[in-house]
Amino acid sequence: MGGGREFPLQDFQGAGKNECRIQGQQEYLRAVVDMGSNGIRFSISDLSPPTTRILPTVQVYRVGISLYNAQFDPETGARIPIPPSIIKSVVAAFLLFQIICTDIGVPDDRIRVFATEATRTAINSIEFREEIKRATGLIVEVLSKEDEGRAGAFGIASGFSDMQGIAMDLGGGSMQITWMIAHGGNIHLSPRGAVSFPYGAAALTRRLAQLKAGKSKDEADRAKAKLREEMKVNFLNAYNKLEIPQELVEKAKNEGGFPIYLSGGGFRGWGYLLLYLNQVHGHHYPISIINGYSAQKSQFEDVETLKEVARTAHQIFRVSDHRRAQVPAVAFLVNVLAEALPHGIKEAHFCQGGVREGILFQELPPIIRRNDPLEVATAPYMRGSATAIGGLLLSALPKLSEIDAKRVPESITVHVIQALANVLYVHSGMSKESSSSSALYSTSTGLLSSSHGVSHSNRALIALMLEERYEGELPPREVDFKFSLSQLLTAEEVWWTRYVGKVALLISRLYPTGFINPNKPRGLTLTLSIQKVKNDPMKLKEALEDHTRVIEKVGKRKNWIGGKKGWGMAVKVVVEVLPNEVG
Repeated sequence: MGGGREFPLQDFQGAGKNECRIQGQQEYLRAVVDMGSNGIRFSISDLSPPTTRILPTVQVYRVGISLYNAQFDPETGARIPIPPSIIKSVVAAFLLFQIICTDIGVPDDRIRVFATEATRTAINSIEFREEIKRATGLIVEVLSKEDEGRAGAFGIASGFSDMQGIAMDLGGGSMQITWMIAHGGNIHLSPRGAVSFPYGAAALTRRLAQLKAGKSKDEADRAKAKLREEMKVNFLNAYNKLEIPQELVEKAKNEGGFPIYLSGGGFRGWGYLLLYLNQVHGHHYPISIINGYSAQKSQFEDVETLKEVARTAHQIFRVSDHRRAQVPAVAFLVNVLAEALPHGIKEAHFCQGGVREGILFQELPPIIRRNDPLEVATAPYMRGSATAIGGLLLSALPKLSEIDAKRVPESITVHVIQALANVLYVHSGMSKESSSSSALYSTSTGLLSSSHGVSHSNRALIALMLEERYEGELPPREVDFKFSLSQLLTAEEVWWTRYVGKVALLISRLYPTGFINPNKPRGLTLTLSIQKVKNDPMKLKEALEDHTRVIEKVGKRKNWIGGKKGWGMAVKVVVEVLPNEVG
C-alpha cells in the first residue's frame, strides 16, 4: 500500500509555541466559565465577523461537579461548607481549562468566570473564590440574583431572532422569572429585573425529600400542599411585581395563555423528555436540537406522563440519571406554574442559551444583535454573487397583490431566501447519490446543525429547499426523514419549498459556479430573459427550456401537497430572448 518501514521524521521545533488555531482571530476570542449549581460549563467563543451574532463556539464542555449537593452532609443533610476535596477538583478543572485557552490563543484578559446560586450562598464562598484566584489567578464574578436573571434572559434572546413572552431560567439552586420583548436587536425586560426563587431543580428535589422524611403519607401530602400554596403565592406576587406590558397580557387573554421561553438545565431536561416522547412509538420528530424546540400546552403540562417516562425508559437522549432524579421536582414546579400563572401557558419554547450566551450577547451592540441568525450562519458559505442570486430567487416569488389567496407564507422571509442563496453551492461537489441527502440533513446534523438561534421551522425550510435544488432524488431510507421535516410546516410552506427549490435548481444550472458576470446576463426573473447572440455555442435557450420543466412540474395537481385536492397552484415558465443592445 506504499510507504516505507520507517516512520517519517518531522520537524517538531516550535511545537510548544502558543499559536492560535484560529489564526488572526485572537482579539475576538472569549472564554467564559459558568460555575453553576449542578455543573461547571467551560467555553471558548469566536466573536469575529461575519458570524458574531450566533456566538460560535470553538470549544465547549461541562464538568459534572455539583456545588449545590456538595454543601449538604450526606448523612445528616445539614448544610456544610464546600469540602476541600471539591475545591481541589474545581481548581484542577480550571487549570486544565487555562491550558486549553493557552493552546487556542485566548488572551488572559478575555477569560471570565461567573458563579451563581451555589457559590453565592456557600458558607465558605469567600474562601472558595480566594483559593481559585490563588491557584489560577482568575477572579470569580458572583452574579447577584438580578444579574443572573438578566444574563439568563439575554441568553434566551440570543436563541431567537424575535420573541415576546415570559422568560424563565431553572438552574440547580434557583429559578428566575421575568418578561421579555426582543425585536430588531433591542431587548426589553421588566424594569424590576428578574424575580428569583429558591426553587432550582436540585434545591426543590431536596426540599420535597425533606417534606416526606419521617412523615406518614397524609402528613407528607399536607406538607406538599403547603409548599404548593407557598409557591403559587410567590409566583403570583412575582407576576404582579414584574409589571408585564398590557399588550402581552391582552395577547395572552386572546390566545389562550402566555408563550414561555425556558432555559437552564432543569427545563432543558424537561424539553428532552418531551422530545423523547415525540421520537418513539411511531413518532419521528426529525430535529434533536433543544434550542428552538417547542411544545404545546397539553404536552408541556402532562406531568404524569413525563414522570412515568423518566421512571421507566431505559435510556433517554441527553437526560442523565442525575437529571432523571430531578424530574419529579421539575414536574411539581411545572404543575404549580400552570395553576399560578394568570391566563395560563399557551406554549413552551426551549432554549440552549444560558449564562455564557447571555454574557456574550449583552456585549453585542443592537446593530449586531438584530442580524438574522440563519442568514448569519450561512454567510461563510457564500459564493461571490450570493446576494445577486438571492435577488433572483426573490424575483421569482409573486408579489402579495398578484396572488392574494395563495400568497407566499410569511415564514418564507427575505432572510430565508438569502440564506438559501448563501448555501446554494455547498454540496455541488458531491455526487448525485449523496448531494440531496447531505442537503436534507445539513440543518439538523450537518454544516448548520450547531448554528445558534435558528428555529426548527427555518431548519426545515432550508433543508427542504436545498434538497429540491439537487433535484429532490433520495434513497428510500431518507424519504421518511424528508416527510418528518415537512410535518413541521404547513402544506402551503411545503409546496413553496418545492417551488423555490426548483427555481434554485434552474439558477444553479444557469450560473454553475455561483458567479454572475453583470456584463453577460443569462437570465433575470421567472420569465427568464436571455441576451440574443448571433452564435450561441452554449445553446442557452434550449438548455434553459429543458430545465424549466422541473419548475412547471411543481405546479401540476398530482404534485400538490395532499394530492390533487391539496395545496398548490399552476406554474408557467417562459424563456424570453432579448434583442442585442446596440453599441
